[in-house]
Amino acid sequence: MASDGGPEAGGRWSAAALLADPLRRRVYAAVVEHDDGVTREAVAQELDLARSTAAFHLERLAAAGLLAVEFRRVNGRSGPGAGRPAKLYRRGDSEFALSVPRRLYAVAGGVMAEAIEHAAAGASPKAALHDAANRAGHRLASGATDLEGALLREGFEPRAEGDDTVLGTCPFHKLAQQHPGVVCDLNHALVCAMADEVGAASDRVQLDPGAGGCCLRIAGSFDSSN
Repeated sequence: MASDGGPEAGGRWSAAALLADPLRRRVYAAVVEHDDGVTREAVAQELDLARSTAAFHLERLAAAGLLAVEFRRVNGRSGPGAGRPAKLYRRGDSEFALSVPRRLYAVAGGVMAEAIEHAAAGASPKAALHDAANRAGHRLASGATDLEGALLREGFEPRAEGDDTVLGTCPFHKLAQQHPGVVCDLNHALVCAMADEVGAASDRVQLDPGAGGCCLRIAGSFDSSN
């Protein structure tokens, strides 16, 4: 098994570093919203980019394993005269992508263990959980320049929903199914602390069980002021 400092870890963090570029984050977010894959032309049109610019960022993300590439016809036709298959991009199934939820489950386990220790020493269980999640959130967002980048790096997949931002996935989904109250409180405190760490307004992070693929909604888009 590779250590945390081995080549696999280096590859994961190199991939995450690609998302430090704001435009590349937008390109990545545009792709993950399309479960069936999307062409470079569609990404360019959606983000109002030159086709060559969209292609450059898509290829960088694919080379890092953050995106997967496939070729297929998108017009439903087959056989002679159907035209060439289109090149499509979708979210990657790489070791980097698969490692994100596993790592966050470890974060959740550490938060809960720390909270249990503090509660055993006399602290309120809810306050102990909130404080432990707060510290973990600051650690997760350390080094990020903004909340969108921190959330993307940690696998939350932020995306626009109307005037707000929601999260495309819940990294604690299985835990939340069994213990929704505890896990959603943990998640809320964690993301609020991530916002604080990067200088964003944490009061924009709101509990909303019906939002996206997670229990959180961030009021306003990332293009709005903090």
